[in-house]
Amino acid sequence: MATSARDSSTQRFRRKFGVEDELTRYVASLYDTLGDVLGTDKLVLRAGKVSALKMLRSQTLSDRICGLARLVFEDPTYEKPTTRAQQRRILAEVEDAMADLVAQKNVEDSITRKVDAKMARRHAEYLNDLKIEALREDGGPETPATIAKLAEIESLSNRSLAATALAKLRPAHLREVIGQENAIRALVAKLASPYPQHVILYGPPGVGKTSVARLVLDAVKARSHSAFAKEAPFVEASGTTLRWDPRETVNPLLGSVHDPIYQGGRRELSESGIPEPKLGLVSKAHGGVLFIDEIGELDPMMQTRLLKVLEDKRVSFESSYYDESLPNVPAYVRKLFREGAPADFVLIGATTRDPDEIDPAIRSRCAEVYFAPLTQEQIVAVVQGAIRRLGTRAARGVAQLIATYTNEGRKAAQIVADAYGQALMRAGKHETQSIAEEDVQAVVQASRLVQQTLVRARKAREIGKAFGLGVLHHVGSIVEVEAIAFAGSLAGKGTVRFNETAGSMARDSVFNAMAVVRAVAGIDPADFDIHANVVGGGNIDGPSAGLALFLAMYSALTKTPLPQDVAVTGEISINGKVRAVGGIAEKLYAARQAGMRMLIIPKENVREINTRGLGIEIVAVSDVSQVFRALRIHRKSTVSPTRRSTASRRKTSSRS
Repeated sequence: MATSARDSSTQRFRRKFGVEDELTRYVASLYDTLGDVLGTDKLVLRAGKVSALKMLRSQTLSDRICGLARLVFEDPTYEKPTTRAQQRRILAEVEDAMADLVAQKNVEDSITRKVDAKMARRHAEYLNDLKIEALREDGGPETPATIAKLAEIESLSNRSLAATALAKLRPAHLREVIGQENAIRALVAKLASPYPQHVILYGPPGVGKTSVARLVLDAVKARSHSAFAKEAPFVEASGTTLRWDPRETVNPLLGSVHDPIYQGGRRELSESGIPEPKLGLVSKAHGGVLFIDEIGELDPMMQTRLLKVLEDKRVSFESSYYDESLPNVPAYVRKLFREGAPADFVLIGATTRDPDEIDPAIRSRCAEVYFAPLTQEQIVAVVQGAIRRLGTRAARGVAQLIATYTNEGRKAAQIVADAYGQALMRAGKHETQSIAEEDVQAVVQASRLVQQTLVRARKAREIGKAFGLGVLHHVGSIVEVEAIAFAGSLAGKGTVRFNETAGSMARDSVFNAMAVVRAVAGIDPADFDIHANVVGGGNIDGPSAGLALFLAMYSALTKTPLPQDVAVTGEISINGKVRAVGGIAEKLYAARQAGMRMLIIPKENVREINTRGLGIEIVAVSDVSQVFRALRIHRKSTVSPTRRSTASRRKTSSRS
């Protein structure tokens, strides 16, 4: 059909213009093609050699066809065609010859390009060899061994992995960070101001402190009133690895002076005995953010010097080998020794330690933001996000299973990456399968992971058992307290046993609780042998377990069942008052994780949390009578039926 359409258009052209015009246009096109192949200058020179210049400019078709043939075949003996058949025969021969010329031209161009590329590469290598030779002649540092080492390093730099698992699974936007909305909002408010503040981030490991700090800076830069420029740097360091030499020859954080007697600076400086200052991370972070992870592990002396930099916004350099009067001191060395290096930055420190373990001078200069521990639901969301970033799928229940093995977002992502590798290995050469529970179990067995044994609330009542709350490294936990009481063999000679590892303050809470039991129930605990125990052991040194200890001992002495879906926290005084404690937010997290129905807290702590929409009932109390009402416990003064009354024992003793 294409051929018939072309023939039809040719027929219409011939009817309109005639065969003469068709050949004239065709010959003109051949001349244009030949000019493109040979070039205008070469075309004119060849036309002069074969006596075809006049034919090029002729308006006669036979002259132009003859000139075209002479140019293509480089033969001046070609005669003018006299008939239409001769013209068409010559044009057909010209076409074949021009096709060969075009193919030859393309091959020549391709070869020329390759030759030019090789010549440029060899020229660059030649120049490089000349430079190396010049360095050798000038006594330069390069030797065949150093050149080989450089080539080895460059070859290593050209090899890399596509991405590590943690880099692939790390949040790329603030909206991808799970469970830290309040912390993100607080950090943005402190950095987005025209007058940004230094900040310390507290929280358990693996909840996103480092990622949030990096992403918040990018978000703050876009604000019109931000103090940070678009090119503001984010310099990251770790307090566990930052070390320094008292001689100041090495200080990666603040900078150091390379004295000639130790290690020298640049060659021309060390030969002339000029010490060279080297800038540290505080100067590289100038105008941006210096993030120090695990700032609590930073050397105390370095912390002291960092405080000086925060106040002065500059780093000063000193050296006993520096003489400003020397004429060969470079201007930049003179400036650094005279004025110091700029170091105006915002410090963001992150730590898993408690606030009282951080240097008070650092804390006094920094705002504080707390990152919340992740709930099981949030860990499930982290796992689902990691699965999406890996571009794979998971069987139902996999996310929930992984969430039972960790409460850290980073660890959950690592388990996902490991399980994904197991799924790929299981799939073999076939199409990638989704992550199954058996893949997670394989990771658990290989990594020796232990399922978290969370205490779970239950709708029952039990004698002598209460649930307290504790905090360790910003993570709340349930403290199971149990007590049992036996009638003493002698009146007033009872004993009290308590965990030796629990700590002195917890032991004091036991004796405070015994005093309150005696005042409330009218029972003298000295008439009983009492054993109080913290299930699982551990140090709970602090007064916040006092209320739980009181309830457990009261229940054991009066045989009063306690609800097992209620957790309590608070210090108890010998007057039965419930006093404020710390870590309420973390303890609320633990109670929710355990599925508690109610959380009893001191009334003085009620303002520290928002009691709405928590899914758990918060009861604020100020004394034990309010605790009894919340637990629906009636005061009792009865004791164990196995115990003889104090009066009867006293009578027996007097008769004997």
